[in-house]
Amino acid sequence: MRVGIVCPYDWVAPGGVKAHVKDLAEELIASGHEVSVLAPGEQDDIEEPYVVAAGKPVNVPYNGSVARINIGLVSLRRVRKWIQRGEFDVVHVHQPSSPSLAMLACWAADGPLVGTWHMSQEHSRALKGLYLPLQTVLEKISGRIAVSEKARQTLVEHLGGDAVVIPNGVVCRNFAEGEPLPGYPREAPTILFLGRIDEDRKGLQYLLPAMSELIEQHPDIELLVAGPGDQEKASEGIDRRVLEHVKFLGMISEADKISAFKSADVYIAPNNGGESFGIVLLEAMSAGTPVLASDIEAFQRVLLEGKAGALFANEDPHSLAVELDKLLRDKPEQERLSEVGYERALEFDWSSVAREVERVYEAVTIPGVKVEADMSGQIFGRFG
Repeated sequence: MRVGIVCPYDWVAPGGVKAHVKDLAEELIASGHEVSVLAPGEQDDIEEPYVVAAGKPVNVPYNGSVARINIGLVSLRRVRKWIQRGEFDVVHVHQPSSPSLAMLACWAADGPLVGTWHMSQEHSRALKGLYLPLQTVLEKISGRIAVSEKARQTLVEHLGGDAVVIPNGVVCRNFAEGEPLPGYPREAPTILFLGRIDEDRKGLQYLLPAMSELIEQHPDIELLVAGPGDQEKASEGIDRRVLEHVKFLGMISEADKISAFKSADVYIAPNNGGESFGIVLLEAMSAGTPVLASDIEAFQRVLLEGKAGALFANEDPHSLAVELDKLLRDKPEQERLSEVGYERALEFDWSSVAREVERVYEAVTIPGVKVEADMSGQIFGRFG
């Protein structure tokens, strides 16, 4: 099958949607499909041979973050040329309701079209404002996928219609086989934060204050902070004594990310909202690293309400410090979470998740079929 996949966000920048598209594309290629991915970026900066660059992206505020996307008439021409040359059996767009390459591809495509929703929002003025033009997009999509129940709810409540839930995936073997960073693991506790450091919804502003309490209980604790962003802004108002226990790694490669997981006793996810799933939790769990996460709904689902990873009260530095102190003192619990977390991550391995996506592709190539979900969440085809 010839599959065209549209990634709406900058290919060279880290992000959950980009990681999802990359892993899906490579799993489909390994299964014998011909795959081309269209994404924002400059061709010289892109290593993957299956990726076609759509041009230099621009920064646009979106969903509590800053999205690097392509939009406009020039981008539309590039999308049309890519579709014409690809002669795809299926075009699969990610975040089709975002003003980006994804929406342009929906307008330009004239064959079987699949859309995947990643976003989770309780209220969105942007989506409500775009309701009418988005209906022309949605009408063309014959296979709708949401990566989580929260993402499905966002689609249903803001735009109408429904979607089958097919979760994010992770290539477990990649994370299981990594080696620690040089000089790690340490005898003293090491914890890890991964995410854009100056983006409020990633939650570093709750973790750094919690370090004040943790240093009293664990004088040699070290916090590894990996991710892009303004270090000075992230450190504003933080006690110098706390910062002495923080090591900023900056933006790291995929290989170094795996090594960072392997270097930590606990991975901390203090995100305060806007997450529909939590792929980074699965990555940590695949590496065998115990997870402590805020108790937002998406994370609770991934962590089985605390059975596969520990939880603390969202936006509460004291709760974070108490739960982390408890976990650092309990080596048997760390080992249990490592084992249970890895087994949980295996449920989302791309070798299984991609097969569900393939079922949608196969269904939408049947003329007149729209893919939806029945009451049990299973995929079924509906004519008309």
